[in-house]
Amino acid sequence: MTDKKPDTPENETEAETPSEGEAPAPEAAEAEAPAAEKPSEAETEAAPAAEEPAAEEPAAEEPAEEEPAAAEPVGEGAEPAAAAGPVSPKERRRRARSAHRDARPERSPQERQAERQAARAAKGRSRRTARERRRTKARERRAAAPDVQPPAPSAGAAGRPKLRQGVVVSDKPNKTITVRIDITRQHRMYQKILRSSQTLHVHDESNEAHEGDTVRVIESRPTSRTKRWRLVEVLERAR
Repeated sequence: MTDKKPDTPENETEAETPSEGEAPAPEAAEAEAPAAEKPSEAETEAAPAAEEPAAEEPAAEEPAEEEPAAAEPVGEGAEPAAAAGPVSPKERRRRARSAHRDARPERSPQERQAERQAARAAKGRSRRTARERRRTKARERRAAAPDVQPPAPSAGAAGRPKLRQGVVVSDKPNKTITVRIDITRQHRMYQKILRSSQTLHVHDESNEAHEGDTVRVIESRPTSRTKRWRLVEVLERAR
């Protein structure tokens, strides 16, 4: 008698598994395919739950790319953007002038030259008009002012002669003395006292002044090559 193995799950699996040389039965293949493709219950419940929010929630809108702002025209008193950095006062004035300036059409060199010549001619006319107006006013002032003018000095008239006081430093020549004039003055800016001296050759007709005397002299006509002064009086004798 042959021993029969009990029907166990392992025996059933071995019986169902075909051998290497045999092809699987079509019924067994069909039974295995649905088993492999059939999803589990947990996956079946999770799939609708995941799909519902996606269907209900609207897709997030992507932010549109910001278009670069168009450059605003610089007008009167318009300040430049802060991103451009600080603007110097010179540049601000230039922009203000360019905003006020009217756009002029392009001109040929001949037209520019004609315009310059017309401007020069207009300026010349205005200068001539202003010059003639000043001359007319000057003539009117001269006509209205009284004609009072001091008489011109005659050729032979002499002015007031100069007087000087000094000390005799030499009386050796005949009828001639040398007088030293001491000059003391104050500097205009530094207020310092400046001292200097000047030497004069004086005509002494009677030889009465001697060395060391204090004398007074007056300006006179030339009496020699170096003498232009004349003795007036002796103020103080030398001790």
